[in-house]
Amino acid sequence: MDHKQMVRPQFGDGCITELMPALLGYGQKSLPAEFGDGGRVLFVLDGLGWEQLRERPGLMPVLDEFVGDRITTVAPSTTACALTSITTALSPAEHGIVGYRMVVDDDVFNCLRWGSRSQPDARQTIPPDLIQPYEPFLGQAVPYVTKSEFRTTGFTQAHLRGGRPEGYSTPAVLVHNTAKLVHSGEEAVYCYYDGIDKVAHQYGLRDEYEAELAFVDRMLGDMLGALPAGTTVMVSADHGHVDCGDRLVQIDPEVLDATDSLSGEARFRWLHAKGRAGDELLEIAEDRHGHHAWVASRQKMIDENWFGPSMSSDVASRIGDVALLPFDSIGFADPADSGPIDLIGRHGSLTAAEMYVPCLVQTA
Repeated sequence: MDHKQMVRPQFGDGCITELMPALLGYGQKSLPAEFGDGGRVLFVLDGLGWEQLRERPGLMPVLDEFVGDRITTVAPSTTACALTSITTALSPAEHGIVGYRMVVDDDVFNCLRWGSRSQPDARQTIPPDLIQPYEPFLGQAVPYVTKSEFRTTGFTQAHLRGGRPEGYSTPAVLVHNTAKLVHSGEEAVYCYYDGIDKVAHQYGLRDEYEAELAFVDRMLGDMLGALPAGTTVMVSADHGHVDCGDRLVQIDPEVLDATDSLSGEARFRWLHAKGRAGDELLEIAEDRHGHHAWVASRQKMIDENWFGPSMSSDVASRIGDVALLPFDSIGFADPADSGPIDLIGRHGSLTAAEMYVPCLVQTA
């Protein structure tokens, strides 16, 4: 990884926030690829980073025939923020989902699980349309193809409500349902697949990851073959990945002494300062962790529009005072941020490997 090559979101100049308007026929703006005049499919491959794709030439021969270039995702470079930015065409500062784990009602709230430790299922008490009030799909009833098991989740309601779900249980059904929708006359279809991300998290960017890329390429070929002639498929993603192995770094004790709580994730770790000691926390964190991470204050990131323009005070209250964003291949530990497996591939920071994603098209 190229150390200290920070990539900021290019809002309005080649960013995932432009994908939905393109799918719905409102113009391409500055995207490097365009939809054709026939049916349109936006296929979001969770975790397919541009850098990882370019490092493996020939592994995905079908996708190699697509045309286009890279665009940026949003900050943090994580699924909850990015998928919501894709479907709403808004930045995280605007739609309000500003992290995988953010503060809601003085509790650390997991946006993907739509709950917290004290309230594992918060769909009724924290309505998704309260946290993310904007209509996805620009207010249109767009059909979307995603896993059947996701249909009733809080996060689905936050970033896909108003669309028309077409569930799938296997990749073959994903291809079938997508083609069925276009053959039935649907002009625009949104399709989401999470396999690449899951494999990268569990195995890193190794043989298993490359096997998954090759499988997805065959799935793309099947999709192109099943769609009506003249349909354009645009492939993009929500973020890339960094292989961190077992390099989960403990936050320095002196930093923790000045910290009240933690949120975010391993590669975008928020520190919430005790009292009003934000400046002191920033100075200590920079001294202890500046050699392997960017250290930035909340105010700096807001002032410089890292999350997009016009962040309200309500949305700003969901993030911490100081952030640790590794440029080394590491993550920052938080005992409260754990899951069923130890993650190897990670994302969230602003390195090129995490921030650049493809915007590629091919016509069936």
